[in-house]
Amino acid sequence: QVQLVESGGGLVQPGGSLRLSCAASGSIFSLNAMAWYRQAPGKQREMVATITTGGSTNYADSVKGRFTISRDNAKNTLYLQMNNLKTEDTAVYSCNTPGGGYFRWGQGAQVTVSS
Repeated sequence: QVQLVESGGGLVQPGGSLRLSCAASGSIFSLNAMAWYRQAPGKQREMVATITTGGSTNYADSVKGRFTISRDNAKNTLYLQMNNLKTEDTAVYSCNTPGGGYFRWGQGAQVTVSS
């Protein structure tokens, strides 16, 4: 079973940047499209960015132009570069496969955007 470990969260002011990482155990990572999700307090989990095995990306309208998803298959690691952060980006961010998540969920990374 693949294990996912997210890191890189923290407290940042509006307009700031953070880079999240998701380390996956096992070589199966390179065989799967991956996605970043987020869940704000009191809201449902939403998928914000996806990346295929070939590197094609897609973004939710709310983060388009500000977030960049990337992957390093040699390191079994997924990244999310988040720029120009807004208070509404505050959430727990998690990685998994697109469409609801096939792997067991990790603990997530808390991102708090506040002045």
